[in-house]
Amino acid sequence: MIRFADLATPLGPLRIAIDGRGLRYVDFVAGQRPPPTTEDWEPDPRALAPYLAEFAAYFAGRLQVFSVPCAAAGTPFQQRVWQRLMAIGYGATLSYGELAAELGNPNASRAVGAAVGRNPLSIIIPCHRVVGRDGRLTGYAGGLPIKAALLQLEGVPAQSLRTRR
Repeated sequence: MIRFADLATPLGPLRIAIDGRGLRYVDFVAGQRPPPTTEDWEPDPRALAPYLAEFAAYFAGRLQVFSVPCAAAGTPFQQRVWQRLMAIGYGATLSYGELAAELGNPNASRAVGAAVGRNPLSIIIPCHRVVGRDGRLTGYAGGLPIKAALLQLEGVPAQSLRTRR
């Protein structure tokens, strides 16, 4: 069974879901990828209290590293990409190409981009910190305005955030 709760954030409601192993899903409710809810999903804000507290602290600028247990489901390649994403520091960015090169295949930018796009734990696995080769903001399930706002929250100067046209 999946238990979930929505957290009101300055960027809109954030859906957070857990199971017995840990955090399974985090994403903005109004994003480009509607949150899954099935009959297996049950609202349970009390069970999610520690998770909600960490996200609230993040949005208040008081938390840079999450400590809640995570249980993201994905392929071995996706897991490798997501592990590397978690090493991108608070307020830092990395391009898809740099990420692919660090994973041992500089020609795998598209595959890396696909794995980043399937990230089930937005913010915790900080896919918002991945940018295009030229530093422009590209792709984010919550939408580019939310990606820019998350980076600004983390201290990335607004003037360095350019969106693709």
